Amino acid sequence: MEAQGEKPLSCGTICLKYLLFLFNILFWLAGGAVLAVGVWTLMEKSDYISLLNSSFYSVSAYILIAAGVIVIVTGIIGCCATLKEMRSLLIVYLVLLLFIFLLEIIAGLLAYITYQELDEELRQNLKVTMQQKYQQPGEESVTEAVDKLQQEFKCCGSHNSTDWRDCVWIQSAENERLVPDSCCKTPSNLCGRRDHPSNIYKVEGGCIMKLEEFILSQLYIIGAVGLGIAFLQLVGMMFTCCLYQNLKEDPY
Repeated sequence: MEAQGEKPLSCGTICLKYLLFLFNILFWLAGGAVLAVGVWTLMEKSDYISLLNSSFYSVSAYILIAAGVIVIVTGIIGCCATLKEMRSLLIVYLVLLLFIFLLEIIAGLLAYITYQELDEELRQNLKVTMQQKYQQPGEESVTEAVDKLQQEFKCCGSHNSTDWRDCVWIQSAENERLVPDSCCKTPSNLCGRRDHPSNIYKVEGGCIMKLEEFILSQLYIIGAVGLGIAFLQLVGMMFTCCLYQNLKEDPY
């Protein structure tokens, strides 16, 4: 039963209210997706961080995790504001949506600029890193990352398998290999003694191009998710403004 003197909401306002509530459910799910992508990036692909002088990869993962948490919290605030019909909370929610939207634009521009720098860094430094640090004392993370990189992307060397000829470890007297065992199509101890194309990833190419493709594909995924959330935000901001205008002044 309605309180005395309290006017019932119009049909249009009720529709807006539940449309905005549905939007917030979608927004909350989108935030969970962003959070999941960030955690997956950090957990599954963090080995490659040691191959980069730049902190771009790890920072981008932490940004995704933070963005996912912010989006989830914003969605919760939006649900509360919608269900309780609180105009003051709707304003807070609208400001948060606008803030996240602007952050997405800035992050997108920075990601594009940083990728160009990262691409150049990869070309300049990956070969040197692999030749100077592979199997060297204190460089276990680099060794593990290189082995995983070569096996996962089916590649050998930075540009090609001949890059390993100048590797400090390969040139050492006690080593019998021409390439690391992780270059082998079927890895086993000392399999790197033969560098025939039937044994190693010789004609498949080097790892730079494949790592670049992987990072670019990650950026495409992030970009697609960002565009989807940005579209949701525009719809949400429109619904929020309409609901704010339709709600009568309440004694909150």
